[in-house]
Amino acid sequence: MIYVGTSGFSYDDWVGPFYPQALPKRDMLRAYAERFSCVELNFTHYRMPEARTLAQMADKTAPDFRFVVKANQDMTHQRTGEPAVFEQFAAALEPLIERGQFGCVLAQFPYSFHATRESVAYLRLFREAMGELATAIEFRNARWVMPGTFKFLREQRLGFCCVDEPALQGLMPRVAEATSDVAYVRFHGRNAAKWWEHEEAWQRYDYLYSEEELAEWVGDVRRLDGEARETYVFFNNHYQAQAVKNAEMFQKLLGLDG
Repeated sequence: MIYVGTSGFSYDDWVGPFYPQALPKRDMLRAYAERFSCVELNFTHYRMPEARTLAQMADKTAPDFRFVVKANQDMTHQRTGEPAVFEQFAAALEPLIERGQFGCVLAQFPYSFHATRESVAYLRLFREAMGELATAIEFRNARWVMPGTFKFLREQRLGFCCVDEPALQGLMPRVAEATSDVAYVRFHGRNAAKWWEHEEAWQRYDYLYSEEELAEWVGDVRRLDGEARETYVFFNNHYQAQAVKNAEMFQKLLGLDG
């Protein structure tokens, strides 16, 4: 089963390009869920999610809609390994799990998270702390791309987040690999000029893929889906709703738009 959506849904600059001008912010998710089968929640990276909030969000979507929840920064960036942090995060997911709407957790580690023994040890701790929750790992540093990494992820039942981003030295190359029963692909855009040099964070993701560029991934996504139970594809090039345009374009390429 392939789910296609965007990284986040509540952006002011989507009003006009995607959402009607008069649409209240509280109705954005409801409108979004009419067009897509899943969403990646990124606000949970910056503040710890609450069960009540996620339950209210689920109320606005169909029973077969899926939520992917980004791990809190305490878990991936500060990396204290405090059990209470993981327990609080997992408890917030209960409403989604109970309704069958939980997809997986996305754990995005920073570029500074290098491929070292210490990092591997932390990933083991992370897996143990997450219990049975389906989890995908997004590396930002290209040094992680080696056979040993994929072997380790499979042993730990951790998914590998495949990415499409600028072909810059040190960044993750395009690799289509499934290491658990959840396959995962994120499109960040290919704005090489603004990836490192930008004044605002959104400038990094200011990019609109062409149909030809997206077509490069169609065969890989279908193969990944044949190897996994569920496959999630998210577009993070969110500026001016470019993610929406590309997500809809990709659904059409996959034949999922009907």
